[in-house]
Amino acid sequence: MAKQYVDMNTPVIEMRNIVKRFGDFVANDGINLTVHKGEIHAILGENGAGKSTLMNQLYGLLKPTSGDILVNGKKIVMNTPRDAIDAGIGMVHQHFMLIQPFTVTENIVLGTEPTRGVQLDMATARKNVVEISERYGLSIDPDAKIEDISVGMQQRVEILKALYRGADILILDEPTSSLTPQEITELIAIMHNLVKDGKSIIIITHKLKEIKESADFCTIIRMGKYIDTVDVEKVDENDLAAMMVGRKVTFKVDKPEQTPGDVVLDVKDLHCLDYRGIEIVKGLNLQVRRGEIVGIAGIDGNGQTELVEVITGLRKGTKGQVLVNGTDVFNKSPAFGFQHGVSSIPADRQKHGLVLDFSIEDNLILQNYEKQPYSKSNVLQREPISSHARDSIEKYDIRPSGSEKRPAGTLSGGNQQKVIIAREVQNDKDLLIAVNPTRGLDVGAIEYVHKYIVDQRNKGKAVLLVSFELDEIMSLSDIIDVIFDGKIVASIPGKEANENDLGLMMAGGGKKA
Repeated sequence: MAKQYVDMNTPVIEMRNIVKRFGDFVANDGINLTVHKGEIHAILGENGAGKSTLMNQLYGLLKPTSGDILVNGKKIVMNTPRDAIDAGIGMVHQHFMLIQPFTVTENIVLGTEPTRGVQLDMATARKNVVEISERYGLSIDPDAKIEDISVGMQQRVEILKALYRGADILILDEPTSSLTPQEITELIAIMHNLVKDGKSIIIITHKLKEIKESADFCTIIRMGKYIDTVDVEKVDENDLAAMMVGRKVTFKVDKPEQTPGDVVLDVKDLHCLDYRGIEIVKGLNLQVRRGEIVGIAGIDGNGQTELVEVITGLRKGTKGQVLVNGTDVFNKSPAFGFQHGVSSIPADRQKHGLVLDFSIEDNLILQNYEKQPYSKSNVLQREPISSHARDSIEKYDIRPSGSEKRPAGTLSGGNQQKVIIAREVQNDKDLLIAVNPTRGLDVGAIEYVHKYIVDQRNKGKAVLLVSFELDEIMSLSDIIDVIFDGKIVASIPGKEANENDLGLMMAGGGKKA
């Protein structure tokens, strides 16, 4: 893409020889970063490479052990986020910091509310929010409550919040990790609108395709060290992947042909309500057989989240059957489903996948802590638990920056995901439900996760894959079921699918199979 920057003389951001230590662990080891006005600059690296740590120092959430930060040529000490905001820097975190019952406007102006005399002037606040939204094509309803809008819209609220506070430099941490393909396209357009107006953007991302579509320059970090800064126009995705992980990465999924076996999961005439009490799954039917990956393709909000929650026992349905190997698990507990062959990689790893305050080793045996060798006479056996964790850390390339006894909450998002995948794959159940299994993972880790999912299929397990990544659905699925308005509207062999047709069906159009 054509370069967006307008001033090559004085960088808006310079980070010089940044070192950040946590005890004996070096998270950033002499990293340099230069960003110019009107530029989109990507930060690329594996999970745990130190990208978020570097940006948290720029935003004042962490203090460098050594090194200098310059904003518009002036050295600044970032003691708190307030210092960063005063310097014109805003940050949109991967996990949003919004108050769900509040409106869009209330969230944006929180802490900086305009007043008229002694009273809040929310009319002026709303007017200012609308003006900024229209200026950059954000298309936000200022009166909507956060709990009622999509993840993509919530992200726009976070961007608006930073702009409202005067940010000229935006840091976006994994901005597309929870977005649909359409929302990703819209976000990239918004980013281009921002840089045309002179803003500068730093994006932390693992998604090479989106770097190619949006960024001008890319700085690569590997294991806490600076590798290179490249002109995005002059490299391809394979070059970026190799620099990031230090080896050639295979994007093609090796999936041998095989004949599926008996039906493991049989969902019949399923109905359920969403959190508002409105029916969102409306007579859905679905089957997954042994030795088969069935992918669910759909735009967020069409019932796929609720479908998975009913199957796994996290939500009650209003009608239907959910048979696993012939046993009805409909409206039973998650433990009942697990006992009868259901394992899952949940959409929200922090809410449903891990106990963040528990150690890595304890998270790896959450469903099996009462079994031998982990328990004897109702007493946990620490050495077998630790040994199992050390083996899992090595086999699944989990990088804890310490021992297996560290809390799971201290891991990067990608490494948290690896802990869940290691646990669920090793549970060895007949049905694996994987929801956005590679969310927030780098390409090397994605390659690894895809291999394990296909291995489950090759071993005769049934796999239900729900993902907003169409490339992932198309690469892994033997059958692609398209969900729209709470029903499966098409079922297509994976090798016959194409992105355009799937996109049309996901939006309620196109041919139905």
